[in-house]
Amino acid sequence: MTHRILILGGTTEARQLAGKLTRREGFSVTLSLAGRTESPVAQGVPVRTGGFGGAGGLAAYLREEHVHLLIDATHPYAARISANAAEAAQQAGVPILALRRPGWEPVAGDRWTLVDSVVEAAQALGAASRRVFLAIGRQEAGVFEAAPQHRYLIRSVDPVEPELAVLDAAYLLARGPFPEADERALLEKYGIDAVVSKNSGGDATYGKIAAARALGIEVIIVRRPPLPDIRSAETVDQLAAIVDHFFEPVAERGV
Repeated sequence: MTHRILILGGTTEARQLAGKLTRREGFSVTLSLAGRTESPVAQGVPVRTGGFGGAGGLAAYLREEHVHLLIDATHPYAARISANAAEAAQQAGVPILALRRPGWEPVAGDRWTLVDSVVEAAQALGAASRRVFLAIGRQEAGVFEAAPQHRYLIRSVDPVEPELAVLDAAYLLARGPFPEADERALLEKYGIDAVVSKNSGGDATYGKIAAARALGIEVIIVRRPPLPDIRSAETVDQLAAIVDHFFEPVAERGV
């Protein structure tokens, strides 16, 4: 029997998991991407691009494609997609697992200001003009038009369009990973005195956090949103092991 697995992706771990599972005999893996990135990294497995039309649309897809397992390996801040995934799995009667990388934790020397949203992050910058590094991607950069007194350095994979209606903004197009040494050089070059970041977790984008610590720069961290309470793992290997066990014949489980 071929086990059909749909992975909701958009993260490095999703791509790695898809590659690992597709090499398993008896697994047919499809990776779903929301399509928000104009030039996504090659995935190496069959890819479906675009939304499903909410939980109902995803549930219909799961039934029509006879999916045996749904895996939510989306970004930690894709709360709406994760909620839709959990609801769709329930509607379709399909098991669901999640791959959730752990968030960063502050260590000695960090100057973190924790906020609950990007809107609060803009407010937390204060009234006085600052040199701000926005490392939150392009989707919510426009929120900072409400704080036009600051000078912004904005990094994203795809261009911010339209550009921010502020007096001073510079734009960098780049895709991680971003080593600490490079991040430190960037912060120094632009005279940055505040970094705005989501708590994405992982090593690929931690360099800016470590660099800010070394330079004594404040980092405004947007807390993670609440996610559905479903069975999850923190690493690709852990989740792959769960999937292997999930599809083991009952007799092999000692039942």
